[in-house]
Amino acid sequence: MGHTLAEAILSRAAGQPTVRAGQFVTCEVDFCLVHDIFAGTLFDTLERLGVDRVWDPDRVAVVLDHFSPAPSAAVASLHRRIRQGVERFGIRHFFDTGEGICHQLLVERRLVRPGMLVVGTDSHSTTYGAVAAAGTGIGTSEMAYAATTGTLWFQVPPTVRCQLFGRLRPPASWKDLILHLLGRYGAEFVQYRALEFAGEAVSHVDLAGRMSVANMAVEAGAKFCFFPPDAVTRRFYGEEGAAWPTPDPDAAYERTVSVDLSELEPLVALPHRVDHVRPVREVQGIPVDQAFIGSCTNGRVEDLEEAARYLRGRRVHPRTRLLVAPASRAVYEEASRRGILADLVAAGAVVLPPGCGPCFGGHLGLLGDGERCVGTHNRNFQGRMGSPHAEIYLASPATVAASAVLGYLADPREVEVAVG
Repeated sequence: MGHTLAEAILSRAAGQPTVRAGQFVTCEVDFCLVHDIFAGTLFDTLERLGVDRVWDPDRVAVVLDHFSPAPSAAVASLHRRIRQGVERFGIRHFFDTGEGICHQLLVERRLVRPGMLVVGTDSHSTTYGAVAAAGTGIGTSEMAYAATTGTLWFQVPPTVRCQLFGRLRPPASWKDLILHLLGRYGAEFVQYRALEFAGEAVSHVDLAGRMSVANMAVEAGAKFCFFPPDAVTRRFYGEEGAAWPTPDPDAAYERTVSVDLSELEPLVALPHRVDHVRPVREVQGIPVDQAFIGSCTNGRVEDLEEAARYLRGRRVHPRTRLLVAPASRAVYEEASRRGILADLVAAGAVVLPPGCGPCFGGHLGLLGDGERCVGTHNRNFQGRMGSPHAEIYLASPATVAASAVLGYLADPREVEVAVG
């Protein structure tokens, strides 16, 4: 019996020829990620334990992205402590304010590669499955151990395979694919399981789409999410002949589900659950105070361009404010070079610094009592973006842009797409 991709990667990391679902193994991790919410605590913990260096300074990244730039004196002091910790521990991959969101940066800079085992102090580390890496979120105490020893224990997860067939029909998007899975199967669909995509249509999913889907797989409980390496992966890394781990044809899956992409339509997750999903056409007309395009789910150039197609030559509705946060400085620069940011600004958007922005409720666009936000981010939990009496709706860039134009939750098919 062959390996799933999760079993293949954990087998290699554990130094064992064969590991199976349910088995506990100690693995060598390939990369560690820490962002600003937890970096200060991590460095304090290492100092308290008498640790004076991480196991490999070249395989640890620290990113200031959640509170970027610092919204208060307390956070500014925290950032200062983090910068000092980075220097003290000799960490070589440090991304300061304005560089971007951790998950975007690790893929964009090719720090994460197919077949790697990556741990991060952020639940959306499943994003790395877009490039066939096993990425998962861990706590600060686990990170202290991993960053010190380069090892961590895992229970090998069973794998659910998702077969994709058909062709996506715009304005349906890859964000709608993951919303479809959440709505159809629920928020515990793959609880402590790996979600592995397969099928004839996988080759149609571009890297940006893979990152969106893998990012939100954790909202269904996934330990890992994988798009097996293929031509898309090889083009991104420029390595046509690379030998990366792949699932075996005779691998054993706990369950297989299928999605016909041609049947997808614009979807929205309603408050306050990621799996409370409905077609936008069924709930359109709900007034929105804020629209947000960005986050580690949908802050890439492709996402900003998709939004701009609905905003060119138009203005954001007077009752709605539109916030845009590019996922990284590179995304910001490319969107600027291509005129995308100019189109968004001309429509009335407020462009924020590269980073997490208002997604997690830290700053830069919080919601007040009774307000509603439709956004491209990944969570709509009560109180996540400010007031517990606000509402958050999750949707694709096209749906968010159309809603910003009309001032209410809108199916993008209501707005004619601009050409050019």
